[in-house]
Amino acid sequence: MDTSKTNKEYRKFGMRDKIAYAAGDFGCNMSFSLKGTVQTFWLVYMMLETGLLSGLLLAVQIWDAINDPLIGSMIDADRRKYRMGKFKTYILIGAIGLLVAGALVFIPVPKAPVIIKAILFILGYIIWDACYTVANVPYGSMLSLVTEDAGERAQLSTWRSVGSIFGNLLPNIILPMLIWKKVFDADGNPVMNAETGKQVQELLGERVFIAALIMGILGFIAFLFMLKNITIRVDENSVKTNDTEKFNIVKAFGNFMKNRPAVGATLAAMGMFLGMNAATTAVSIMFAIYFGMAELSGIVQLIGFLPMLIFMPFIKKIVAKWGKKEASVAGTFVSLAGGVLMFVFPLISDRNLALVIYIAALCIYGMGMGIYTCVSWALMADAIDYNEWKTGKREEGTVYSLHSFFRKLAQGVGPSLVLLLMGFLGYNSDLGVGAQSAATANNMCWLVAGLYMFSAVMQFIGLAVIYNLDKKTLTKMQEEMAERRVVEN
Repeated sequence: MDTSKTNKEYRKFGMRDKIAYAAGDFGCNMSFSLKGTVQTFWLVYMMLETGLLSGLLLAVQIWDAINDPLIGSMIDADRRKYRMGKFKTYILIGAIGLLVAGALVFIPVPKAPVIIKAILFILGYIIWDACYTVANVPYGSMLSLVTEDAGERAQLSTWRSVGSIFGNLLPNIILPMLIWKKVFDADGNPVMNAETGKQVQELLGERVFIAALIMGILGFIAFLFMLKNITIRVDENSVKTNDTEKFNIVKAFGNFMKNRPAVGATLAAMGMFLGMNAATTAVSIMFAIYFGMAELSGIVQLIGFLPMLIFMPFIKKIVAKWGKKEASVAGTFVSLAGGVLMFVFPLISDRNLALVIYIAALCIYGMGMGIYTCVSWALMADAIDYNEWKTGKREEGTVYSLHSFFRKLAQGVGPSLVLLLMGFLGYNSDLGVGAQSAATANNMCWLVAGLYMFSAVMQFIGLAVIYNLDKKTLTKMQEEMAERRVVEN
């Protein structure tokens, strides 16, 4: 394909594309960021036993992960002409479903029989995740089609991270303030936990349901803004494949595992999700029973991850000078330092000082993640190019959806294991958050610290050891692909 000729037909890449792409991830996160609240809602409000909830969560996430590459391959194989283009059309369909799907998993019926709760959980989650997948897979794949320029892709990835951060603000900061309430007796006196000495708190499940509906509406508006303002400049159907060849999940998986950049970027993303998502329930419980301030947990988490914003204005210069891989690897060493410091706060008897150390460790961890967060999606766009470089097939949807498959395994297996660990470490669902033991409260601190450290180690292995597209190799790949396209056209 003659890209220079094609690009003249479109508006020049600019701020409009970047803001629009950020709005897309804001829309995705109006739904995705509720995943952490799912475990807390069903554990604390619906009072499902940790083992049962762990099994249910694992089952629906495995199905959702399997569903991702199927949808990705369906998009790749779709050659029909759509007025909006096939990627935008699929995103719109998913966005319409997410208007209400996010609330289906938060139907507040705490007194229902356990079997009814289990059915509601499975059905609500499957419908929700199906709609999310239909919107998110083409949205992620679309980055490599908006522009072919490496620097512009890095900017799109950065702006996607901006959209992600702001998409997480509402549920992670405001939502805890709305859904957690301190408990008082009939005389207006605070009800205290005799074991921990902290005031008992309760979760207001009905508010979670209403909040999910409102967030669905906000997400839909953001998707519409993106669809109207972003421009696809690369031919959506430029992949040269045999139309009679059927999708083979085993073959696709094998090809993906040969794509070292995709595997490395995926392992790093899985590590990130273990730290930022799998730990969410443990963090909420820790703040409720150890610090006695569940309603402020979101603000504390925000403070910890604000350092990620430091790199956003400079990411293009950083990438140009050092390269995406090199800069991201440097950040993983900082995250590892934050993970080490995280093991200090459970040793501090003064809860206020322990909170300060926890926040400091979280800030260091977040600073280390800053560059990787900015370029993570650009790393996957380069991995898609790598697939074309090595195999001659671009396959945006398949490569991205398999990346999403493993991310969702982390999102499912991680929280499931965390719930099992919480039960092993003493958390009893029947007691709620108001009557847990002091030992359980302290164990939640060690669990959170361990999760963040494990997360940092996974990111280091994925980016430093496996991901092989350093600055020099990336330049070579782009030059050879440009020459190949000139010959083909």
